[in-house]
Amino acid sequence: MNLSSPTFPLNAWYAAAYDVEIGRTLLARTVCNQQLVLFRKTDGSVAALEDACWHRLMPLSLGRLEGDEVTCGYHGLVFNAQGRCTHMPSQDTLNPSACVRSYPVAEKYRFVWVWPGDPAKADPALIPDMHWNHDPAWAGDGKMIRVACDYRLVVDNLMDLTHETFVHGSSIGQQAVAEAPFVATHGERTATVTRWMENIDPPPFWAGQIFQARGYRGKVDRWQIIRFEAPCTVNIDVGVAETGTGAIPPGGNQGDPKLSHRSHGVNGYVLNTITPETDRTCLYFWAFARNYLQGEQRLTHQLREGVSTIFREDEHVLEAQQRAMEARPNHTFYNLNIDAGSMWARRLIDGLVTKERPGVPVIPIRAAG
Repeated sequence: MNLSSPTFPLNAWYAAAYDVEIGRTLLARTVCNQQLVLFRKTDGSVAALEDACWHRLMPLSLGRLEGDEVTCGYHGLVFNAQGRCTHMPSQDTLNPSACVRSYPVAEKYRFVWVWPGDPAKADPALIPDMHWNHDPAWAGDGKMIRVACDYRLVVDNLMDLTHETFVHGSSIGQQAVAEAPFVATHGERTATVTRWMENIDPPPFWAGQIFQARGYRGKVDRWQIIRFEAPCTVNIDVGVAETGTGAIPPGGNQGDPKLSHRSHGVNGYVLNTITPETDRTCLYFWAFARNYLQGEQRLTHQLREGVSTIFREDEHVLEAQQRAMEARPNHTFYNLNIDAGSMWARRLIDGLVTKERPGVPVIPIRAAG
């Protein structure tokens, strides 16, 4: 595998941190192989600089923050929030080239986003929609996991939820997920996988949720609507409702979800945005938001910790997969019907990389077959 070839576009917004992670201290993060230092300025806004002093490449994150300026912890050079050096020890004249790169930053949906590519193209309108994470009609919370795998493996994992049956059998998995029909569609920047399951026994997680919220025990209709937005955001509309009460639209998998209603059920969104850290590691930001029992803070905590346990199971699988792929670099992969959503996501990612850096081959880590 030639790691000099790109696996991700640079002209995109990537989550660098949850908003609560960044304060009046220096936070080091790596995004798309670029080392950054982030901090909150005195006015509350966030700055992101290259984490390497102009003088001797000392990480600025090992220095100190004073006002809106960072002092290098090696020789004391000072850089403002725009990356310009404002002080050099033992001299009055500043070298005009003394600066470090600053990055476009935006705060939205409880995340701090950075743009590692051409700053002139950093349009905040391109931040993927994750409004459920900051909408008063929804309650929830999440975490960040550092996963030792190519970020595209996480996308694959989220686009095909068949794995729930086998990886998460004690919580959200059940045979109905593996066997239910689904529909995969795509657009210019999105891919969607829709799966409806009618008149089934709810898995343990959802049985507990609909009982807490509705006092209901019995058969349910279940749905999973997975929406990928290139390059690496996946929002999943999930839930269960009392069977036959209208949660599944007329026509089932071929029906329009807008024709369904969920007043007799419980609805959640699994929000995921994955940031390539290096070619073989990623930062996986996730949250679970719900539109029922919104005022129950204890439930929010329980759900966050419960979902965290579920995602640790994913983490083990993905890291094992990465190790196996590295041990077999010439292995040929073959795809099943269930891979339709992830294959469309891969094509959209590859298209962005090719458009941005034409003539440079994209590294395949799963060949079509």
